[in-house]
Amino acid sequence: MTFSRLCLTTPLAIALMAGSAGALAAENQYGPNPDLPEPQRGLLPDMTVPKPAQWGDTKPTVPEGYSITAIATDLKVPRQTLVLPNGDILVAEGSGGNAPRLKPKDFIAGIIKDQGNTSVESGDRLTLLRPNGDGSYEQSVFADNLNAPYGLALTDDGLFVANQDALVRFDYEEGQSEASGPPEVVAQLPAEINHHWTKALTASPDGEYLYVGIGSNSNITERGMEAEVDRAEIWEIDAETGAHRPYATGVRNPTDLTFQPDTDTLWAVANERDELGPNLVPDYLTSIQDGGFYGWPYSYWGQHVDPRVKPENPDKVESAIAPDYSLGSHRAPLGIAFSTPQVGGEYSDGVFIGQHGSWNRAEPVGYNVIFVPFENGEPAGDPVDFVSGFLTDDGRTRGRPVGVTIAPDGSVIVADDLTNAVWRVTRDDAGSTRPASTAANDDNAMPESEPATPDADRPEAQQTAPADDADPSDVQNDASPDGAETPDAPDDETDTPETQDDATEEPSTTAT
Repeated sequence: MTFSRLCLTTPLAIALMAGSAGALAAENQYGPNPDLPEPQRGLLPDMTVPKPAQWGDTKPTVPEGYSITAIATDLKVPRQTLVLPNGDILVAEGSGGNAPRLKPKDFIAGIIKDQGNTSVESGDRLTLLRPNGDGSYEQSVFADNLNAPYGLALTDDGLFVANQDALVRFDYEEGQSEASGPPEVVAQLPAEINHHWTKALTASPDGEYLYVGIGSNSNITERGMEAEVDRAEIWEIDAETGAHRPYATGVRNPTDLTFQPDTDTLWAVANERDELGPNLVPDYLTSIQDGGFYGWPYSYWGQHVDPRVKPENPDKVESAIAPDYSLGSHRAPLGIAFSTPQVGGEYSDGVFIGQHGSWNRAEPVGYNVIFVPFENGEPAGDPVDFVSGFLTDDGRTRGRPVGVTIAPDGSVIVADDLTNAVWRVTRDDAGSTRPASTAANDDNAMPESEPATPDADRPEAQQTAPADDADPSDVQNDASPDGAETPDAPDDETDTPETQDDATEEPSTTAT
């Protein structure tokens, strides 16, 4: 839904939209040296969020030689997944955030973003998917009564979950089907306001430290710098004691973290700032340097000063590190996973990235899972679609990808918080089977139980795809019963229901 469609006939709408029209497309927004146009600012930014659509007799599109199946449906806002050693899959379900809307603009943006969100309530739980051996998965609750769980990590010492307010730990033994008791708190996490509420999580290769991504409390310090203490950071937390330190700063909204295989290099995807035009600022994939500063709020992509931030800080700008790889503006990346040789073909060396979809531009972008090829340990070449087909020709969206995980057999696991499903992509020559739990086993049909939410004023045949700047907890599916209220949707990554950015951040005011 666009702002112009919402208020087309009002004089105020005409005045507000005048300042945000006419953006020039950037010719090259991928890679280490993206084209960065001049900032464009108006009274109201371009805003479009596709409304939900049904899958009907279709499925997401995957490359030739691969198949995709929904292995779980009717979930409650699935965000991130974790494949356990025995092949079980844990799914973190929930949405959070509580940031109040600051301006009339935020109120209008919230209405628009809500059009692309699910009405399903936050699960606040971990669901266990256990393979049955025939391609189907048994679904059960592993732990509940959590607080907007997002990041997941397993070490020799236990199962760690990043709630929106705390890093917690469960005892875990291989094959366990449910938690043996409530979790223990390892460390409290910044949770006041929680504009970007999602807390990304990964463990160091030796399991000694946990790394938690903590998004900013605003788009660009609108709440004042005091609200940004301990925000826009990646924390390193001692798994044993809970002691923490800032590992990296100035990362506006680090929505997912992972270590590159066989190295000690931490990588992140991040949602950048909004309201500088459709082609600013690029979301990114980057390695994270210990002690590094990545620009927010004073600058973007290295030393490009953001004119909205006062007072300026030239010393911080000078020290800002440019990211390794631009994903393009407003894609809202919320998931990252390094590939393995088992995935096969041209997808064996690189990273998969789940892109939640945009809101801060007229033409939606994102709403897909992309693959960024690597050579010699670094990104090399343009991204390619791996899972697509979420956006429809008539401007709606069937789903919004979030977390991405690679299983030992090379299957790619994708959480979709609009469809409220988990998808599994397998190689056709790998002897994979489709889940028997789905109602339809052909290559195209979605399970009957899968939620889809067409508008009441549109035929069911009309379907559209999700916008790409939505924050991680923003895009939820209309799988709930008729009449269920639609919670505030988080921004792109982790924006709270009122102020959302792109990517795990934008869609609503709650992030991710």
